[in-house]
Amino acid sequence: MSSNCTVESSTIETGDGVNLRARVFKPNSSGGNNIDNLAIVLVHPYSILGGCQGLLRGIGTRLADKGYRAVTFDMRGAGRSTGKPSITGFAEVKDVIAVCKWVSENLSVNRILLVGSSAGAPIAGSAVDQIVQVVGYVSIGYPFGLMASILFGRHHGSILKSPKPKLFIMGTRDGFTSVKQLNAKLSSASGPVQTHLIEGASHFQMEGPAFDTQMVELIIGFISSL
Repeated sequence: MSSNCTVESSTIETGDGVNLRARVFKPNSSGGNNIDNLAIVLVHPYSILGGCQGLLRGIGTRLADKGYRAVTFDMRGAGRSTGKPSITGFAEVKDVIAVCKWVSENLSVNRILLVGSSAGAPIAGSAVDQIVQVVGYVSIGYPFGLMASILFGRHHGSILKSPKPKLFIMGTRDGFTSVKQLNAKLSSASGPVQTHLIEGASHFQMEGPAFDTQMVELIIGFISSL
């Protein structure tokens, strides 16, 4: 895919001394005040199963092509970042907080949208209310199901209790979470909640490049509601 955006690499240090490798996707031309003061931070799938920022490159590129600044990063122990990944993702919440702090200071933005993919969704969700600049949250395939909850169940409360606007995107054939389980979880959620179901899509299909354009359209549509 051809793109007109610029990609810059940076290293971000967390509060506990881990160095995270990050990429900033910047549009070549600015598109307006709302876009200027908002950045989108993308949180990749489970590191232990091979998740890394490269999986989000397509979304980052397309967001920049639409005029938004997007940031991807390798969580601890993934890619070229230092440290070790955690099984439950709680150490990685520190990574999200550090990246958002860096974004607000270095990209001169006062609004951040957090987007988490797969296991990145519960990790990002646990960080939402710890970052003042975060104005909204998008989940792509949040693993709410019973088996996944063994690993990530303790993250659920943070995002469900958050008053900040939320969008949950899921395929109807997710495999980790059924539509019934998603609706049951979100029935108790605080704040504005939107859902978007993609008919026939599986969990890992939605992580693939074939869905990048659709994910970007949904993210941009959600931003317009903030």
